[in-house]
Amino acid sequence: MSFAAFDLGAFEAATGAERARLAAALDQICRETGFLVLQGHGVAEDVTRGVWEAADAFFAQAPEAKAAVKAPYEGYPYGWMGPGAEALARSKGVETPPDLKESFNGGPADVPEGMTDADALAFCYQPTLWPDLPGFRAAWEAYYAAMEDLAGRVMVAFAAALDLPEGHFAGFIDAPISALRALCYPATGDVALKDQQRAGAHTDYGSLTILLPQEGSKGLEIMTPEGAWAAVPAQPGVFVINIGDLMARWTNDRWVSTLHRVVAHPNQPARQSLAYFHQPNWDAQIVPLDGSEGYAPVRSGPYLMEKFRATQ
Repeated sequence: MSFAAFDLGAFEAATGAERARLAAALDQICRETGFLVLQGHGVAEDVTRGVWEAADAFFAQAPEAKAAVKAPYEGYPYGWMGPGAEALARSKGVETPPDLKESFNGGPADVPEGMTDADALAFCYQPTLWPDLPGFRAAWEAYYAAMEDLAGRVMVAFAAALDLPEGHFAGFIDAPISALRALCYPATGDVALKDQQRAGAHTDYGSLTILLPQEGSKGLEIMTPEGAWAAVPAQPGVFVINIGDLMARWTNDRWVSTLHRVVAHPNQPARQSLAYFHQPNWDAQIVPLDGSEGYAPVRSGPYLMEKFRATQ
């Protein structure tokens, strides 16, 4: 299976009929698989290089050093989650052994002025737990800011693809509760447990995900419309974008949030990736854009909390 590519820079530079053509092509991709290779993104190479180096340094530490920033209690969203802490397939109601991975997780840099919602403050606005590594926080925050900017630009293209005014989503995402995860999948020996994967089959929860897989790495697969698993290539210099469940609700399933996994095979080398999970503002009310009653309205933040807790 070949994966469709979308050139964001070309879309942003286009006008008139060409801009409309590119928007229609994006709509078609999001209808068919909800997965695309993003070209022309404009993210500086030194920003991605910096966060890769920071992630490498973090995961190279001994477990006891990483545990200094371990999530302090079950359900805390940020810091280090060690091996066996998560089973993503449970978010789809499928019981599996824990995923073969560890992660470092961080959230928004700031709490919006006037935010008083107790659940929001206790969940997505909890502080990120920073490791004591030179340059780590600066590199992480630079990449997070770049992803927040990129997600906003993609949402402009999404609005065009949905035949909406291009600024339609701006008020929903001016204080997003997005999360960034650095994921490390250790090398595998013989996979001992039935149905255990590096990341179990799941759909993402929010509006969109911006994934940066380690160049040349293997294992990420999506479920095709024909019901088969297909490998997603890890190409140099591009991101992989996919639609999340919230966007599927928002579009009343015009766009699809596709099942995907990181498969575990015996004797695979270690693998890393960076995943930015874009999530609208805590209080954003998500109602089908077509005016239908296909999905009941949900608030972005509580919806995310419910999904996250299902995996623990």
